[in-house]
Amino acid sequence: MKFRALVAVTALALTLTACGGDKKESKADPKASERDSAKLVERSPLTGLPLKNGLPDNPAFVVKVENTANGAPQYALDRADMVFEELVEGGLTRLAAVYYSDLPKKVGHVRSMRATDIGIAAPANGQIVASGGAGGTYKRVKKAGLKVHSEDKDAAGFSSDTAKSRPYNRLINLRTLAKKSKSKPITGNYLPWLSAPAKPAAATPKTATKLDVRFSRSTNTTWKLDGNKWKRTNGHAASGEDFTADTVLIMYARVDDAGYTDPAGNPVPETVFEGKGDALLVNGKNVTEATWGKKGLEGEVTLTGKDGKPVGVNPGKVWVELVPKGDGKVTLN
Repeated sequence: MKFRALVAVTALALTLTACGGDKKESKADPKASERDSAKLVERSPLTGLPLKNGLPDNPAFVVKVENTANGAPQYALDRADMVFEELVEGGLTRLAAVYYSDLPKKVGHVRSMRATDIGIAAPANGQIVASGGAGGTYKRVKKAGLKVHSEDKDAAGFSSDTAKSRPYNRLINLRTLAKKSKSKPITGNYLPWLSAPAKPAAATPKTATKLDVRFSRSTNTTWKLDGNKWKRTNGHAASGEDFTADTVLIMYARVDDAGYTDPAGNPVPETVFEGKGDALLVNGKNVTEATWGKKGLEGEVTLTGKDGKPVGVNPGKVWVELVPKGDGKVTLN
């Protein structure tokens, strides 16, 4: 699948040459060049938005970001194209922030990767940026054909935040990293983007101006609608650097045991980001109930409404909540 969206269609000017007889020189049409050059504007596979300068020549970097007070403040979340929140050990969550159209010099604080990140990165041929990872996770990421830029493997661009201590002080300069990275083309839309924002339905079955997304007994993320944008109300971002979501996509997914424990002895969970499950698509105040589907870890995400028809996503920035099926809970107000 190509990401060249045709936004202005022009007729091709065909020069007809007479066969035999007297040949007449055709007069130049002053507007021919204007008609002959169809204007193509590429759209981002991660936001569905037009990219004036075309697709970036850098990879989509999936940066693992600490999501507790220990790792505060989170830097440059506002410049990510998409953000995923996933369950990790101890009932906590970690972020996978995807940077493609904009590469900040200071992102963090960077933490270790999980097997869940394979399903997040694979659809975009994303390259995972982490401080480290378990041996088994490295093997699985390599088997999936994904690149990892890890500090414990001497990746470029890492530095220390002198105001904090390990393991909560790691930062990454994505511009430096990009100079050392080779990218693969992204071969599909991450989400089923609409070509243009859909107009709100006259009567929406569900609406909300506040969200409470619970991952475990100890961790929940709360949201508030500010105008047409969703903002976290209990986040850990630096002032003015939090992600502002046009859409919050809540996806209930199965959680398995990753097969190992962290240094504190806590079992490490793995969110299975493939298959299908229930979903809530929250755009503005409108809430659409749907079923999500994803064929394999590298598959594109599809959404299907209760009526069996495909559901599209308005172009813009999306925060994806990978909520544990069964244990997770979402409250709409």
